[in-house]
Amino acid sequence: MIDRLLGRAELKDRIAELESENHHLERRAEAESERRSDAVADRQRAEARVNRLEDRIESLEDRVERAEHEERSLSFRHTTAAFGPKVADVLGRLRGVESDDPEGVLTAFVPSDDALPESVRDHFGDRSRLVRRAAPAVVVADDTDAVSVALSAPLPPEPFDRWAARPRLPAAWFRPTGRFAFAVVRSDIFACGVYEADERVDFEEVTTDVKSTHSKGGFSQGRFERRRDDQIAEHLEKARSVLAETADVDRTIVVGEQSVLGQVREFADHTDVTDATGAPAEALTDAFRDFWTVRVQAL
Repeated sequence: MIDRLLGRAELKDRIAELESENHHLERRAEAESERRSDAVADRQRAEARVNRLEDRIESLEDRVERAEHEERSLSFRHTTAAFGPKVADVLGRLRGVESDDPEGVLTAFVPSDDALPESVRDHFGDRSRLVRRAAPAVVVADDTDAVSVALSAPLPPEPFDRWAARPRLPAAWFRPTGRFAFAVVRSDIFACGVYEADERVDFEEVTTDVKSTHSKGGFSQGRFERRRDDQIAEHLEKARSVLAETADVDRTIVVGEQSVLGQVREFADHTDVTDATGAPAEALTDAFRDFWTVRVQAL
């Protein structure tokens, strides 16, 4: 009663309200401080992660630079292209390699850069990168490193690797042997020869005047393209007939434009892409030489 008379009751109520409000503000301040502290900690952790990533990137860039430098410094000792008698000479020299050790000479066919046999990796070590670059290739090496070479094979074998006293180098992988048909096909020309070893004993050609550009006026673009497609289809049908009638051969090899090879693939034992151009006989001669050229790379 005295507090009410003196006005102290209202003051006490106001003090209680202020104390409650102050307590609430203190809690808000503490929460804000904690949030600021968490934010600072999060920022510090993020900055530390950024620094680690930057260090990692710098380390990887150094490794890439060193690898590129090593790749540039590692090169083939010698590279040459052999055809005809030169291929026979190279094969003759390699076949002359013979070891007293029944496992002194390594021969392997490496079909791609990601299919290195363990024997090749073990023998060549760091130089295995050269083998990867040479693939697909037949690799020949001996245990003294006196011989170390990769040869492209026009008619490659199935993948293999072996250590023996002598290298395994059948002529059929690298040179024209036996009686076979060899043809070049493009959308406008076709030429097929029958060969006995490297001598052509028969020849047939097909030439079609396939329109390559659409002149102004006349046919619409769509009609022109349909006509051109019909011309190519007719041309390829003639080529297929020639290949189907080719007989008395051990195998048939067809090379040509990638876009049309699929149309004659069923008649071929082996296909490859070539950029040989010109008249049919000329294109066939150029394609034949390109196909049977062997790349020789000293490792």
